[in-house]
Amino acid sequence: MTAYVRPALSLALLMTLVTGAMYPLAVTGIAQFAFPEQANGSLVRDAQGQVRGSALIAQQATGDGWFHPRPSAAGYATVASGASNLGPSNPALAQRITADASALYRADLGPVPQALLTTSGSGLDPHLPPAAVAYQIPRVAAARQVPVERLQALLEEATLHPLIGPPVVNVLALNQALEKWPH
Repeated sequence: MTAYVRPALSLALLMTLVTGAMYPLAVTGIAQFAFPEQANGSLVRDAQGQVRGSALIAQQATGDGWFHPRPSAAGYATVASGASNLGPSNPALAQRITADASALYRADLGPVPQALLTTSGSGLDPHLPPAAVAYQIPRVAAARQVPVERLQALLEEATLHPLIGPPVVNVLALNQALEKWPH
């Protein structure tokens, strides 16, 4: 019996060591060397070096002088990330979207873009389509008392064109650029 148990335990111990310790350490070391910013969470820091968030996670922005990200079912908390699980026929979802749409609606701009009314699958998506950001420009321009054209130019600079998929804007990065402007 020891002829079978001893090799099995030795193999289990070896595989635990290789797959549970050596491989993760090797991957972490390579990631830290080759992609240090991404491996450490793509942290975004302010002028004083304080961590303000991650470029990969939406941050709640309030007030008319800031661009707002899409709604979050998780309250922008990473621990509770996820969708609301409200289906399209759920009255609570329809009420929330109707309330959000009426709060954001401006007759001169037309319908509110869908990305400003619906949550992402994780509830933490930091990106918006450029049209959803452009919809907010008049509000931000009025609050900051800056020309709309200046914010449109900032939007064009902040628009990312990924290799695959439509153009997007990282709202946190856009708000950080705004933070450098006087209120």
